[in-house]
Amino acid sequence: MYDTERFDLDAYLERIGWEGGRRADLATLRGVHLAHALSLPFENLEPLSGTAPSLAPADLMAKLVRGRRGGYCYEHNTLLRLALEGLGLTVSGLAGRVVLGAQSVESRPRTHMMLRVTVPGEPQSYLADVGFGAGGALLEPVPLATGEEHDGAGRRHRFVLLPHDGPLELWALQAYDRDARDWVNQYAFTLEPFAPSDFEVFNWHVATNPRSPFTRRPYLQRTTPERHLALDGATLVETRADGTVSERKLTDEAQARRVVEEEFGIVVPEGITLLG
Repeated sequence: MYDTERFDLDAYLERIGWEGGRRADLATLRGVHLAHALSLPFENLEPLSGTAPSLAPADLMAKLVRGRRGGYCYEHNTLLRLALEGLGLTVSGLAGRVVLGAQSVESRPRTHMMLRVTVPGEPQSYLADVGFGAGGALLEPVPLATGEEHDGAGRRHRFVLLPHDGPLELWALQAYDRDARDWVNQYAFTLEPFAPSDFEVFNWHVATNPRSPFTRRPYLQRTTPERHLALDGATLVETRADGTVSERKLTDEAQARRVVEEEFGIVVPEGITLLG
């Protein structure tokens, strides 16, 4: 369990700009999820230096809420879980395999953290995820049900079940790719809950394994109602709300730090090199 006494719900809601209700209902879940997704950037600056970021509530508050920083899935979704539980919702952690760009579902380990949320009075539980660093990420939670399509803040998603050898159903979150005009798998998961101690191990592995992509190059994302901005290594890609895409290369460290601070709203810590 998390040390929830070190989490400040008021400060968190102020940081994400949420001024709506605080009831344990679907409207609050959707509103807080979207506000978080549009306020806090995705980044992997600690893993670039070989350090696993802390998942302790006090450290998440200092970094993502009170500091000009972001985080990756374990940080974002742990912070969201603390907030949703503080609002009276029931939350459990799920672990998925990222299959976007993978050769097969089994080719990557379970390293992505998501949340399953139970809302009083709702017949289905919801998948919440504010920590997936890709353009197909959820902006709003979606009900865990197949056979439906969901439009959340302009992004289309659905769930399908994939064949596999395990005893539990294997779910896949799919996002609609407007350019390809097709549905694309994002990650696959089953519904058994994972404990905070599991995510501590995943976090350490992803942040310190030299084969992890997060230890090799900067990977940052920021989403606003007007655009999605991504930095992958030295490549900066901007996707506008109308689908227009522009790309450019960053050429030196000073330029990269300026872009990260001005465009992503992230203060780069001393000692971290972006374009090393």
